[in-house]
Amino acid sequence: MAYDKKYMERAIELAKGGIGAVNPNPLVGAVIVKDGRIIAEGFHRKYGDLHAERDAFRNLTESAEGAEMYVTLEPCCHYGKQPPCVEAIVEHKIKRVYVGSDDPNPLVAGKGIAYLRDHDIEVITRVMKDECDRLNPVFFHFITHDRPYVVMKYAMTMDGKIATESGESKWISCEASRKMVHHFRNELSAIMVGIGTVLKDDPMLNCRIEDGRNPVRIVCDSHLRIPMNSRLVDTADEIRTILAAIEENEKTNIEKIEQLKRKKVEVLLVKEKNGQLDLEQLMEKLALMKIDSILLEGGGSLNWSMLKDDLVNELRVFIAPKIFGGVMAPGPVGGDGVLMPDEAFRFKIQEEAFVGEDIYLRMKLKNRAETDQLQEYE
Repeated sequence: MAYDKKYMERAIELAKGGIGAVNPNPLVGAVIVKDGRIIAEGFHRKYGDLHAERDAFRNLTESAEGAEMYVTLEPCCHYGKQPPCVEAIVEHKIKRVYVGSDDPNPLVAGKGIAYLRDHDIEVITRVMKDECDRLNPVFFHFITHDRPYVVMKYAMTMDGKIATESGESKWISCEASRKMVHHFRNELSAIMVGIGTVLKDDPMLNCRIEDGRNPVRIVCDSHLRIPMNSRLVDTADEIRTILAAIEENEKTNIEKIEQLKRKKVEVLLVKEKNGQLDLEQLMEKLALMKIDSILLEGGGSLNWSMLKDDLVNELRVFIAPKIFGGVMAPGPVGGDGVLMPDEAFRFKIQEEAFVGEDIYLRMKLKNRAETDQLQEYE
């Protein structure tokens, strides 16, 4: 059955209206078409609100009987914060549904499509699947791996420096790039830094765009070194703030932990691994808290540890047309590094653009099979 591309494109555009509001749910858009006319549109607006299909039905301008629906993700068939969307589709007597992405959620995973077909509704699947899939890398990863989707972000000079030898870094990237980062902070559920960044910069780690959402602020602070007068601690009653520390330090830091809790800082204790936080366990605990995505903003030691533990999914990099030089000037990733070039972490570019005067690259980490295949070709 042929479909009209413009209706699914519209559903994709609608879905983006939920960015920064629906986590840990997926972005979903829906369009209802009858006699070549759009009679309703909808999208998942915020977590706990109507799903896209029911939002579209709420906006109907006439009866949907005999109409077609374009939806970017397989309609749900289970009770959660909202009732099943498949029931609403049947009740409104939709005759045909065009579906973009498959839903990997075990509660759905083909059951929604089967339900519709069992009720004599024609279902056409994988309509503009690649475009629809690009809406929800966070949701797909979170639901299948039970840990947050991690985006490593940094800005560097053309010679790979994130600061001068004296430690100065403001500003490497241009104003347009810095504004773009605040959109990332709105998009993803949390932002994570190491204690070194807090001690050096005393950052706020908030979102400064109109109607934006502040991410949950996570600090990896193995030994609870965060100053009680830091801006993160001072504003923890306004913006959710989590301090991750090694659980063995609890007994020696009882008083400071109590002080932090009184300031509304959440102290999350995790196991020790090689003298540092067990980052895998940290990710597992954050997932249980329904934190589905993290913007990783440094520094170099934490970036390396996250890469080494296979916890990074994506890079977003700004390259400024500047050179700092300096043997001791830091780069974006520290740690021990790899010994041989063929041990490198490899990425594939998904997006490239000029942002102001900077070059912006968005890259996905290649999986091991892709890397091995590439090495064999080389």
